[in-house]
Amino acid sequence: MAYMNTQVKEGAADEGAAGDGEAWRLRRLAAWRQAGRILSRLPQDGTLGDQLAALAADAGAVTDPGLAADIYGNGVVGELEQRVAGLLGTEAAAFFPTGTMAQQVALRCWAGRTGNATVALHPLAHPEVHEGGALGVVSGLRTVHPASGPRLPTADEIRDFPEPFGTLMLELPLRDAGFVLPTWEELEAVVAAARERDAVVHFDGARLWECATHFGRGLPEIAALADSVYVSFYKSLGGISGAVLAGSASLVEEARVWRHRYGGLPFQQFPAAVAALAGLDRELPKLPSYVAHAKVVAEALTEGFTQAGAGWFRVRPEPPQTHQFQVWLPYGADELTEASVRQAEETGTALFRRWFTPGTGAPGVSFTEVTVTEAGLEWTARDVRDAVAALLERVPGKS
Repeated sequence: MAYMNTQVKEGAADEGAAGDGEAWRLRRLAAWRQAGRILSRLPQDGTLGDQLAALAADAGAVTDPGLAADIYGNGVVGELEQRVAGLLGTEAAAFFPTGTMAQQVALRCWAGRTGNATVALHPLAHPEVHEGGALGVVSGLRTVHPASGPRLPTADEIRDFPEPFGTLMLELPLRDAGFVLPTWEELEAVVAAARERDAVVHFDGARLWECATHFGRGLPEIAALADSVYVSFYKSLGGISGAVLAGSASLVEEARVWRHRYGGLPFQQFPAAVAALAGLDRELPKLPSYVAHAKVVAEALTEGFTQAGAGWFRVRPEPPQTHQFQVWLPYGADELTEASVRQAEETGTALFRRWFTPGTGAPGVSFTEVTVTEAGLEWTARDVRDAVAALLERVPGKS
């Protein structure tokens, strides 16, 4: 498949895009909510009441509801920070309301410490695609791109890059390239190449939780390769919001100062912290099973598209390296989204969610992101193949 810039707005797989009518957005949500079979049942599919009830139920399981509520980051927020530092094997960790802010602060701290405000990262990395140029506009940083293909940079590309940089940022997995990862040996080599250049290494680990299966390493060993790591709580763990920046005690102490300057210390944050602790308890142990079943689903999709005569299609990467991957089809995004919604409404089976037109590439080609969680474990390969056939029957112009 040719390299295409997908540029999907973060979270857009389950939100209305600009220009979408509210009725259309609510119709999609209703279709996903009522589906009896779905590959991933997301917390945001539920109503406000559903989510409040779940949060109240989780609070008693993950902390002591009789304790005083958090004030400016203590209490249950402090519990969460200690829990994540322990899971990642780092000296300390600081909670942030968003991952965007956590990474802004991390990279700004490293710029000050290295004396070099240049950050090397992939052009499809989150700050380049989803943050409105904030690294430069807000934090005064400059970015360079040692690699451009739909993969992480190689050690040779880092070693031979002609410009100096103070920080190498690696997004694991690289979401907009299809949730792709290097091998463990490749990752070690890339980090070593950065060290040879006296650069520090920061991991954008928003989805680091599900990388352990692919690497065959525990989270502490993965995190130990980097000087700092950011992890998210809503992308893989079903949390409400929030992120943690983890690293040395001195870095985290400095990051807390910048967090306050960036406006990242709300008076109370207990809902996000409780949901994050619940996700660590409930979802983190299940992620290996999700990753394993994503491979079954992806293989069955390939079989289903072939049997149904879909023509050109791609499942990327094949096999998936996490519990998320992309599917590409040669039809319009609006037509495929309508067909996906109709399938859920008419059959009770939701195979795909929203489809998108790539930022660059051939016209008439669309892609979607597939996530396999607990609800998807019920699907057999035959269920997937049957659902593919039912979807394509609803695509206009598909004979």
